[in-house]
Amino acid sequence: MLPFSWLKSQNKSMTLYFDNNATTPVDPQVIEAIAQELAAPPHNPSSIHSLGQEAKKILAEARKSVADFLGVRSSEILFTSSGTEAMTLLIRGLVDDPGLHIIGSEIDHPCLYGTLLELRKSGAEVTFLKLATPETLQKALRPESKLIVLSAANAETGHKIDLKGIASVAKAAKVPLIIDGVALLGKEAITIPEGVVGMGFSAHKFHGPQGVGFAYVRSGLQLTPLFVGGGQERKLRSGTENLPAIVGMAGALSLLNDEVYSRVKALRDLFEVQLKKLLPEIEINGGEERIGNTSNIYFPHVDNESLIIALDMAKVAASSTSACSSGALEPSRALMAMGLSKERASCSVRFSFSRMNSEEEIKRGAEIIAACARKLKSF
Repeated sequence: MLPFSWLKSQNKSMTLYFDNNATTPVDPQVIEAIAQELAAPPHNPSSIHSLGQEAKKILAEARKSVADFLGVRSSEILFTSSGTEAMTLLIRGLVDDPGLHIIGSEIDHPCLYGTLLELRKSGAEVTFLKLATPETLQKALRPESKLIVLSAANAETGHKIDLKGIASVAKAAKVPLIIDGVALLGKEAITIPEGVVGMGFSAHKFHGPQGVGFAYVRSGLQLTPLFVGGGQERKLRSGTENLPAIVGMAGALSLLNDEVYSRVKALRDLFEVQLKKLLPEIEINGGEERIGNTSNIYFPHVDNESLIIALDMAKVAASSTSACSSGALEPSRALMAMGLSKERASCSVRFSFSRMNSEEEIKRGAEIIAACARKLKSF
């Protein structure tokens, strides 16, 4: 018997999942599509026999589906193992001179921020904006600037940049702009403006499988691959394509539409209204321009780590915005960069929703969260 008995012991009794920015449940239709592909005869898109050609056809159809969703060419879609790989390929694939000047942001995901820090160690000069706007970008640009790397939306607060305005500045300056679109895709419609030469995405953020993502690479952009091998994905991402996951990712994209976005935003808004009624003292981080599924809530005088633990015990999944570094709990880098105090950052919790949540869950969750926060505040 295969040693999979540990699967049965996993905690599957979590009833309220409010951590969809970490990962989303896989849509049942997507699971079915993946299962069908897994059950198919063995086929590799790189094989020249009929089974391989069938796999190649499936891969091409999935690529076209993804491209059509974004309104770009099929040749501009590159499949990867994750959003992190997509963004790393785009960044490092363009950095051919360790002495160049790069502009990034202090509030961005570690796959961007960490990569830029590593490039700084290698000799690149990096300017980190606290908040990226067309104005702050314009001021940071120099004649020697060679690359701009930003996130379309911050995964902790949902804060969105003015992507169109920033892309316009980058285009006018003739500096390549790379955008992390992981936190944005699945939350609202996306149009890739001129000036953006590359974007990275991840399937598990929009009800697709984990372990697969893709990069948009604008035609004409020359990248150096991270590694070499069989030459798959236009010789930019060698390795046999994960066809079942790619099929699942394309299927998950096809389920997204304006109705889905509106419903999720309505759930998020209901959550904030309900929680504010129960806890008038709370405040929302991130400003007005936020993606529609994210609520980053400040609970005055309530330690976020303690609240996360209490919520977990009450069967509610949410995320602390703190990160453990060298054994010491530190406030969120992103929240601090946004100008929030250390106390506020240490008392803020992220709740993120999806179309698989219900109004009943939202109302029940708000009551549980309020009860846990009151109890912790009383100590």
